[in-house]
Amino acid sequence: MKLERITEGCRTVAVKGSTDIEIPGICSDSRKVEEGSLFVAVRGFGADGHDFIGKALEKGAAAIVCENEVKEMESAEGVTFISVEDSRLALAHMAANFYDNPSRKLTLVGITGTNGKTTTVTLLYRLFMAQGYNCGLLSTIANYVGRERSETANTTADPITINSLMARMVDAGCEYCFMEVSSIGMEQKRVAALDFKIGIFSNLTHDHLDYHKTFAEYLRCKKLFFDGLSPEATAIINIDDRNGEVMVQNTRAKVVRYSCRTMADHTCRIMEQNFDGMLLRIDGKETWTRLIGEHNAYNILAIYSAAIAAGSDPEEALVAISALESAPGRLETVRGPKGISVVMDYAHTPDAMVNVLKTLRNIAPDNHLICLFGCGGDRDKTKRPEMARAAEEWADRIIVTSDNSRSERTEDIMEDIRRGFSPKGAAKALFIADRKEAIRTAVMLAPEGATILLAGKGHETYQIIGNEHRHFDEREIVAEVFGAMEQK
Repeated sequence: MKLERITEGCRTVAVKGSTDIEIPGICSDSRKVEEGSLFVAVRGFGADGHDFIGKALEKGAAAIVCENEVKEMESAEGVTFISVEDSRLALAHMAANFYDNPSRKLTLVGITGTNGKTTTVTLLYRLFMAQGYNCGLLSTIANYVGRERSETANTTADPITINSLMARMVDAGCEYCFMEVSSIGMEQKRVAALDFKIGIFSNLTHDHLDYHKTFAEYLRCKKLFFDGLSPEATAIINIDDRNGEVMVQNTRAKVVRYSCRTMADHTCRIMEQNFDGMLLRIDGKETWTRLIGEHNAYNILAIYSAAIAAGSDPEEALVAISALESAPGRLETVRGPKGISVVMDYAHTPDAMVNVLKTLRNIAPDNHLICLFGCGGDRDKTKRPEMARAAEEWADRIIVTSDNSRSERTEDIMEDIRRGFSPKGAAKALFIADRKEAIRTAVMLAPEGATILLAGKGHETYQIIGNEHRHFDEREIVAEVFGAMEQK
């Protein structure tokens, strides 16, 4: 594509050189530069792309986008330099232009919020695929173009990856794309040039304060998503969350409200539930779902609301919803000997942990409830004692262990968690750094009919210790422990 087309809509400050040149590729990582490509220098949090312009030129970059004059402008012959006000924003628009603005050719549905994003987009993808539509999915667990799966690194990918995947979706005949939109992705303008038709807000609780520093800043970044929706779009909000109405204060989109507690455009009530599912009344109609928990009632209501906004028939949507299974690692249950149930869930925030523990307690109030969890290293430390308080409130026995410790010592993370326990909570807590050993201990200590929650890993099949990704699949470990029990 011609460079002049790639830069359409960007806030250009100055241009040195010709924009009438063909560009075969675009990137913001100097290691990925190929002969003739466009390199966009972005100021990151660990490194500044402007420091790698020389490397990009050595690898054959034909054009450079940067925020200020750089010394290479004087020495690099035949290279076009484009100065912009904001290279992050420019990258978003250039990536969209380079891939011919694929989001405009899809019905793009985005969801933001602290909890429920992965479940909601995954179930929306499955719902619309089941109704005969070809769809794409961009999520924490995986990306899909139709039924073709690829791995993902971030909740919200970089603009080049997003637009390249959406272009593949368009080429594959996809009509819908469902994607998670993180607060960090919004703040870093990764979705700035995307044309969302529907935006969903699930909830807002404590998370990512290591990055945003304050809850007010976290909220502001979430709200940016709805501020940017067009008048032709629909904003779907959970009004049972106190920040629901805040999200749409400045939106130009049509607003649709959903609630499990009060009057709204779409409502839901839990009629009954057990480990096998829930009977829900959605907009006055009863439907059975295989998902469990009040938080999943909200997720399903969000899915239903989005399906109606996208033009689905209400009756057909409810029938399709009743056949859906949860996203991997979300309240995933394995039954074992002695009537023990092990539940694996990705819950890694205080609110998510309360939701899951409360669900397990409500479903089986007489069952002994064991909660096993850790906290990620190099992440928000302020939530660690709050996780302890959540476990203490709902669990009969607690095992504190490792999660993805990254560069921190597991023992230091566990000590941060320990500070959240009262003397009563500390008395029912064990601290076992080795997560595999902790899981084995939880099962061995479990009385007949007990429920064990393994929180924090969910769908993940690895543990990050230092810089190393080690294979770690809780399903395999639980199967091994249960197998050993059955042989005795």
